[in-house]
Amino acid sequence: MANRTVKEAKNIHGTNPQYLVEKIIRSRIYDSKYWKEQCFALTAELLVDKAMELRFIGGVYGGNIKPTQFLCLTLKMLQIQPEKDIVVEFIKNEEFKYVRALGAFYLRLTGSALDCYKYLEPLYIDNRKLRRQNRVGHFEIVYMDEFIDELLRSDRVCDIILPRIQKRSILEENNELEPKVSVLDEDLDDEIISDEENPIEIEDESKNKTHKRSRKERSRSASMERTGYNVRSRDYNAELERYQRERERTRDVPNSSNSNRHHYYEERDRMLRERDRHGGYEREDRYIRDEYRESKRHESRDSRHDRERERERRDRRH
Repeated sequence: MANRTVKEAKNIHGTNPQYLVEKIIRSRIYDSKYWKEQCFALTAELLVDKAMELRFIGGVYGGNIKPTQFLCLTLKMLQIQPEKDIVVEFIKNEEFKYVRALGAFYLRLTGSALDCYKYLEPLYIDNRKLRRQNRVGHFEIVYMDEFIDELLRSDRVCDIILPRIQKRSILEENNELEPKVSVLDEDLDDEIISDEENPIEIEDESKNKTHKRSRKERSRSASMERTGYNVRSRDYNAELERYQRERERTRDVPNSSNSNRHHYYEERDRMLRERDRHGGYEREDRYIRDEYRESKRHESRDSRHDRERERERRDRRH
């Protein structure tokens, strides 16, 4: 008895108003604790108090499909079918945003296309935030104008399939609805008028912007020239390749002649100076210095052996 539609209720879209909610969701609402405790024996006057207590909107959530309080009150409104004036007052209520959202959702389910466009489109200027509970049970932020746009454009909102309505363009062609006038058109017209009145100021602003941009570009190019990053990197890479080729060519240094060794070490010293000037990597510089010291040590040892051999020859002659 508590779940039946009132006798005075009229059919909406050719069916029982409660049948606008799917059967499985409707049965979940009937079994919910909020429906049994808070929605029992509600009238249109008491429904306003319950709507003022809403803190979020949403459909069903969780794995076992739990309905939200917003959906329970929507089904209660379908059951008792309040008068149209009460629903319009819900929509015009500016103090309680969730009362307005409830009235807009109910009007979209039960109202005609003309009523939906007439009463819902003015709500596009409402930019207040709404909390919406998704299917996982988490809360997300949605704006009132977004919610109204979903009601007029989407096929399913809050897990309820919305009845089809005629497109606005068709109603405008049939002269049943006036052409839509956006609130932003007035702002655009004001901007166009101000642009026409002050063209000199706009040109000065554009010149200042280009001047600032050119100054930034010049400062960036000047910094690049000061650092010399591109030129230095190219020279460094070229010198590094040449050094690697020389090292491959003179890898067998101990077996080469003294002149070749001398030329190789001079080239290496020059490369070390170039790397110090261009700021090379410390690890590679350390490696090259160690290699250079090792080669110098070998060179000194070879020269010491040469001196010993020369001394032995002199001793034999004497």
